[in-house]
Amino acid sequence: MDASATPAPAAGPRPLDGILVVALEHAVAAPVCTRHLADQGARVIKIERPGEGDFARRYDQRVKGMSSYFVWGNRSKESLTLDVKAPLGQEALRRLLARADVLVQNLAPGAVERLGFGRERLAGLNPRLITCDISGYGLDGPYRDHKAYDMMIQAESGLLSVTGTPEAIARTGFSSADIGAGLYAYSSIMAALLLRGRTGKGSHIDLSMYEALTELIGNPIYYTYEGQPPAPRTGAFHPSVVPYGPFAAGDGGQVMMGVQNEREWVVFCEKALRRPELATDPRFSSNLARTANRAALEAIISECFAQLDTAGLEARLAQANIATGRINTPGEFWQHPQNLARNRLRTISSPAGPITSWLPPGVSDAYEARMDPVPALGEHTDAVLAELGFTPAEVAGMRADGVI
Repeated sequence: MDASATPAPAAGPRPLDGILVVALEHAVAAPVCTRHLADQGARVIKIERPGEGDFARRYDQRVKGMSSYFVWGNRSKESLTLDVKAPLGQEALRRLLARADVLVQNLAPGAVERLGFGRERLAGLNPRLITCDISGYGLDGPYRDHKAYDMMIQAESGLLSVTGTPEAIARTGFSSADIGAGLYAYSSIMAALLLRGRTGKGSHIDLSMYEALTELIGNPIYYTYEGQPPAPRTGAFHPSVVPYGPFAAGDGGQVMMGVQNEREWVVFCEKALRRPELATDPRFSSNLARTANRAALEAIISECFAQLDTAGLEARLAQANIATGRINTPGEFWQHPQNLARNRLRTISSPAGPITSWLPPGVSDAYEARMDPVPALGEHTDAVLAELGFTPAEVAGMRADGVI
């Protein structure tokens, strides 16, 4: 994968240049948030446990011996190892927060308050500071102190109940609760920065994984409005739009296709199935009717498609202008022609050497997203502490005492 074949454009001023973010973070949700802030130019100082670091560093070893989770969620950050319970560690954190613009944390509920950095103290220390607490269920309510791993949130929110096949539920293929929370935290912080530009004051954001995920599954929730039964679990097929899902060609290949509206349905019958009479068949003449008679329709489609090989099926669907997609694996993503054509890949540095990464969504004509190295544990500790006014002797003492 040659990510440097096409030179990246020169980076212009970014929206968050000059913004300092302090991250008391681990795992996925908060790191996803702060990495997106770093993408936009923010300086993110990630505070990690001395000797251990973010436990997500050890989730796997798939990227040159490094964790895929950590590499993905932590580029462009600085790593500061700090025991925030030790007196000198607390003093370093106090100095850092006094000059910061944003604090993002996803420690256990109440942990920041027990450290002595609750909202009241922080407001007195730095009135312009924006704080974002990412938790499982929010800072109050009966579930406040529940352990909230991603799978637990998927279960409690109802996502697991609508994902899978008729026979079995299934988790989403990624950490949807963590990522949803991280992205909503990111957008909430961007809004808070805009608000601070008007008022001059910081604000507090209470962001829960549970509420982020329930927003993302708003459609299945509303589908059960006033006690109506939920949509059936239909695997890779859409539960309420038919036909929409993977269909097999005669050579065993599969094509994902979908018909979204009645105009497309008529063309699909005429040009793809070559059975125009089905367009007005009462069993299939509306999406509600097609959903009610899903099995009969999918059998007709499968019989037709079995007469074509994969290339022929794709060509016929293209002739009908029906939406299709190949069922790629994550491994095939790296060489997807759309990524290559749009120059989405970059080479960044890491503790294990150069690695390939990809730009975040949203292509601006004014600047390119920041794409800086993945930090080694504690790589920036000495430099950050020097900025905060600690002398070399004090830093050496902190290291000897295990504070850093």
